[in-house]
Amino acid sequence: MILAWIGAALIGLSLGLLGSGGSILTVPVLVYLVGEDSKLAIAESLAIVGGISLFGAIPYALKRQIDWRSVLYFGVPGVTGTYLGAALSVYLSGVVQLTLFAAVMLLASIMMFRPAAAGSGPAHARSPLKIAAEGLGVGVLTGLVGVGGGFLIIPALVLLGGLPMSLAVGTSLLIIAAKSFAGFSKYLHVLQEQNLAVHWHLILIFTVIGIAGSFLGARVGKNVSNDALKRGFASFLVVMGLYVLATNVPKVLNPPPTVESRAH
Repeated sequence: MILAWIGAALIGLSLGLLGSGGSILTVPVLVYLVGEDSKLAIAESLAIVGGISLFGAIPYALKRQIDWRSVLYFGVPGVTGTYLGAALSVYLSGVVQLTLFAAVMLLASIMMFRPAAAGSGPAHARSPLKIAAEGLGVGVLTGLVGVGGGFLIIPALVLLGGLPMSLAVGTSLLIIAAKSFAGFSKYLHVLQEQNLAVHWHLILIFTVIGIAGSFLGARVGKNVSNDALKRGFASFLVVMGLYVLATNVPKVLNPPPTVESRAH
């Protein structure tokens, strides 16, 4: 399990270094290093990401670096979308969910390769309708594949909401926490119906290690080029995304026979 704990630390490190991206490591770590079932991994990922993000948002809240209006515009539709995405997950197999997850990893890598939005203050008029629509869409994605979506939320808050980066990061963390906990609450019911139970001790250990890693990442990040970090992390996401695709697409195209088909 030592590799799994290292993976948990990397999740926190990436959140502390980049302000986003850490959650996208959680599902692969749980599936490939811990050996969790894909649906369990997605549910547990939401709880872990929610805990780390909520803890990470506290310093921003104390410094009054959270835009509560954006939390309302983006967060409420995001919570609704996440709950809906978790409910829709019952219609998808774990293999299909992992395939979608790999596509999200590749999308995240593209977003991270792009240069950060410039400017220290609002450059665009706020559009509550656009923010709410993207919040709903990102929320559904969160519920389906278990990612916080910070790589999509931060650009939306900056470009659509007109927030400076100093407010966007803290606001994003709080939104991620709210969405993740909403999705996790729904997954508890979904998993119960499938006779699956989350491993609470795993969630607790990953959350604690992730929080510690995020503090370390925040300190280290002050002395490292953020652009170089983003490019390196994006490259890793490309490799990991292609690996997840390669291991799951064949299973989607050639699903194993069901019990009923074997009987015939």
